[in-house]
Parts: sequence; structure tokens; C-alpha cells
Amino acid sequence: MKLFSNKKKQEPSIQFDPETQYAVIRSSICTGEKVAGFKNKTDGHFTELMLIRSPADEKLFIDIYGLDSIRVEY
Repeated sequence: MKLFSNKKKQEPSIQFDPETQYAVIRSSICTGEKVAGFKNKTDGHFTELMLIRSPADEKLFIDIYGLDSIRVEY
């Protein structure tokens, strides 16, 4: 019996608009904590979406939103 065989593709919780936003991983210099989200190009507002604990989390974020690249900000 397989418990986790029917893994569904995760749907985006927030819509990404590449015309007005860009993908960012915010990384803390002190603690090393990383948070993925989107930053508004005009006013700089950051929308936090996901805590990044491993490279697998970063890959999941990229897959969910269909991204080519992500900026890293400190």
C-alpha cells in the first residue's frame, strides 16, 4: 500500500505577474533564514510566500510558479 502515491501538483496561492513583480529570495545575513516571495517593481513591497529550508524547497517554489530565475537579496 502506497500512502503518498497520489501527490497532486501544488497550485499557486498568489498569482505572479511578471510585468509588475519579480521573484526574490530574501536571505538574512545574521541568521541565514531564507524566505521566497515576490517584490513589486514600482513600490518595492515584498509578499512573503514560503520559507526556504533546503534546495528542494527552492526547487518547489520555482516549479509552482514556473520561474526561470530568482534574485537573492540580503
